[in-house]
Amino acid sequence: MFLINILLVDDHALFSKSLEIALSDYSEIQAFDSINDISQIDNFIESQKPDIILMDINLKNIASEDGLELTKQILNCHPEQKIVILSGYDLPVYRSEAKKIGAKGFINKNIEPEKLISLLSKILHNAIIFDKEVLFLEELTDSEKQILQFIADGMKRKEIASTLYISERTLSNHLQHIFEKLGVTSSVEAVTKAIQMGYIPPIC
Repeated sequence: MFLINILLVDDHALFSKSLEIALSDYSEIQAFDSINDISQIDNFIESQKPDIILMDINLKNIASEDGLELTKQILNCHPEQKIVILSGYDLPVYRSEAKKIGAKGFINKNIEPEKLISLLSKILHNAIIFDKEVLFLEELTDSEKQILQFIADGMKRKEIASTLYISERTLSNHLQHIFEKLGVTSSVEAVTKAIQMGYIPPIC
């Protein structure tokens, strides 16, 4: 039996402790560490050599970047490191980005410990685990996401065009392209789908 050394990167101390307790009963786990000082990650990887890093996406309490960006940075320095996204933000855009940057898996935090151990064991043996199929996404550009955010904020087309220094006709062309990418026919549908997919944050 192969033993697993895990490093968890998460900004919620309660979740970190809960996961540590939950996994302590499993003989497959040789070591479980968590870290909330991002500046120490490189040193930890080099000194402790974790088999798998479990990375949350939302790290706003401990980092200026999100977990996907941090994963990209780590893999640039440590390309052989296995990193798995463990997050409650289970959205298609995040799954697609995680796979694209080289993560070995994407696992929803709402998972039973036994199932998590099973998946991590497979990843340790070089499997790539994405529980749900990662669909091909024709990604929205930053400007397209900005337009959708303006619509979600309640701005009228004339206001959006003025803010972006473009004509309303050009804006309509952008919107039509957005609709085609998202497979929708209206601005309301576009905003709703963009939220569901993770392109823009939910309307509060």
